[in-house]
Amino acid sequence: MANIVEVKNFSKYYGKKLVLKDLNFTIPKGQIVGLFGENGCGKTTLLKTMAGLLKDYTGEILIDSEKIGVHTKSVVSYLPDISYFNKNMTPKKAIDIFSDFYSDFDRKKALSIIQDLGLNENMKILKMSKGMQEKFSIAMVMSRKAKLYILDEPLGGIDSTARDYILDTIIKNYNEDSSILLSTHLINDVERIFDKAIFIKDGSIVLNEYVDVIREEKGMSIDKLFREVYR
Repeated sequence: MANIVEVKNFSKYYGKKLVLKDLNFTIPKGQIVGLFGENGCGKTTLLKTMAGLLKDYTGEILIDSEKIGVHTKSVVSYLPDISYFNKNMTPKKAIDIFSDFYSDFDRKKALSIIQDLGLNENMKILKMSKGMQEKFSIAMVMSRKAKLYILDEPLGGIDSTARDYILDTIIKNYNEDSSILLSTHLINDVERIFDKAIFIKDGSIVLNEYVDVIREEKGMSIDKLFREVYR
């Protein structure tokens, strides 16, 4: 099985502080991988680097067999933990911009998801609640035909009634040629979708295993194992 992501001996400093140390892992095509860890362990730093937003690291990250750069940015659809949309913009305007900027953006799909989530395409983002803004961001990111979806805490402010729909949308968007790397603290709510789990603690990977293997060998859910590792 070919890999969409290969991380080799990756380390990242902020000044003199070592945030992530010697990370090594792969993500095969067609899989959903959960990235877990306590606040401040370096998850967002890793995701931002993979999305091409942070530089000055050691080691190597390959996405679609290419180093981080123009090509990888074109095949990665990234959802940050904080919305980056202009608050004075409407969803309709944002869709126009995404349609012009990303050749793989599906305008009809975005409008359909926004409608299903009960959002008004003509309402300014400024007037949306935090949960509504998160729903809108997910609709935009998941409406691209990317090879890798990087989702940083996509469900934090979303009500439970919409969560299953969002998860189903995420599941429907990947196939044998694309993968998803998703960071979340809501493990119990979403662990059913994961093929593989990666735990980061104190800047290092302490677990990198398939979910089925974990359940068989440990005899516990990912959520329960997380609580044991980080208690």
